[in-house]
Amino acid sequence: MFRKISADYIYPVSSSRIEKGVIVIDSQGKILEIGNRDQYEQSEIQIFDGIIIPGMVNTHCHLELSHMKGKISTGTGLLTFIGNVVKERGADPLWIQKCIEEADQQMYDSGIVAVGDISNKTDTFLTKNKSKIRYYTFIENFDFMQADRTVADFEMYKKVFDLLEESPLLKKSMVPHASYSVSEALFELINSVNQNHKRTISIHNQETPPENELFLSGEGAFNDFYSHFNLNLNTFKPIGKSAIYYVIENLDPQQKTLFVHNTLTLKEEIIAVQSAIQQVYWATCPNANLYIENRLPNYKAFIESGSKLTIGTDSLTSNWQLSILEEMKTILKYQSFLSFEEVLKWATINGAEALGWEDEIGTIQINKTPGLVLIEQLSEDQNLLPTSISRRIA
Repeated sequence: MFRKISADYIYPVSSSRIEKGVIVIDSQGKILEIGNRDQYEQSEIQIFDGIIIPGMVNTHCHLELSHMKGKISTGTGLLTFIGNVVKERGADPLWIQKCIEEADQQMYDSGIVAVGDISNKTDTFLTKNKSKIRYYTFIENFDFMQADRTVADFEMYKKVFDLLEESPLLKKSMVPHASYSVSEALFELINSVNQNHKRTISIHNQETPPENELFLSGEGAFNDFYSHFNLNLNTFKPIGKSAIYYVIENLDPQQKTLFVHNTLTLKEEIIAVQSAIQQVYWATCPNANLYIENRLPNYKAFIESGSKLTIGTDSLTSNWQLSILEEMKTILKYQSFLSFEEVLKWATINGAEALGWEDEIGTIQINKTPGLVLIEQLSEDQNLLPTSISRRIA
C-alpha cells in the first residue's frame, strides 16, 4: 500500500524546499517518489497544512533520568546540578521504567527518529529493544581522577556495555563522561574497547567556567566539589591550557567524536579540535544550557570554523521536554543570524551523520526511510512560532 503525502512546503534538507510537493512512500515508510501535486490524482493525495521535514535526530539525551522531571531546580550551575542529580536519582524501578517508556514514546510522536543516548546503567535497555526509534547508546565512564578506582569503575561500565546487544537499529560505544571526571588511564581503557571499530565517541565539554579553571591552574570550584564527595585531586596536574586540550590529547583521533554542550568553547579551540580529530560534530543542547547555567554557546564561532553542529535535548532532569523542535525554537529565538533551513540541517542530516545513519535517515530522498514530520502552526512566511508543534505523520 502506497501513501501520497503533501503539505504547503516540503523541506528535503538535501535540496531546496518544494512548494506543494508530494512524497510517495510504501508501507514501511520508504520514499519511492518525490514530485508535485499536478503529477498525481488529487483524490489520492493526503494534504496537510504546514511543512514536512525528515525525522529529527536527538544526538544527546539521558533517557534513564526521565523519572527526574521537575526534581532539580534551574539556574544552579553545573556543579550544584550534578550534586543534586546524585542525591535525587534513586526511585522505584517500576516508576523509572514507566517514565523511560513514556519519554521514548513522546520523542517518537514528536518526530524524533534517532537518539544518541547516555547510559550508566541498563535501565533503558528494555525500552530500546522494542522502541521504534534508533538508539546509539553511549556507555559513559568516569573514575573522577581517582587512580585506585580506575580499573574497577571501568569493569563496572564494561559489564553494562556487554549487556546491550547491537542491531541495525541499536549501536553502542564506551565513552568518557567529561574532561574533569576521566583520568588518562581510563581514557586508555575506553579507547582499547572502541579500537578497530567504527564508532562515535561522545563527551561532555566545557559547560562551566570551573572546568577550564581546573585544567589551567588546578584551582577553582572543582576542588570543593571533589571534597564534598570525599575525593581528592592529589594526583591531578593542571596542563596550563583549557579542558578541551586535555581531551584532545587523550581521545582516539581515528574515531568520530561528538562534543556536547560546548557553551564556553572558543573559535581557536574549535579549530584545534578539528585539526586533531578526523571527524568532529558539536552537539548543542540550548534549553539544558539555559536550565543549568543560563548561558548559550557562541554559535558564530562554530559557523565561522566550518563546524558541523547537531542538536540534543539532554534529559528531563535539565529540560522541560525532550523535543528537538523546542530546541530549534530556542536557537532561532536567540540567534537571529541563523535561518530555519540551517538549523534544520543540525536537527536532521548532521545528527544522522554523527550517529552513522546518514544513508537511511536525515533527508527526504528516494530509497531512504527517514520518517516524515509535520510542523504546524507556522507564521505566514512559514517560520516557527512559539506555538508551532511537530508530529510524526509517517
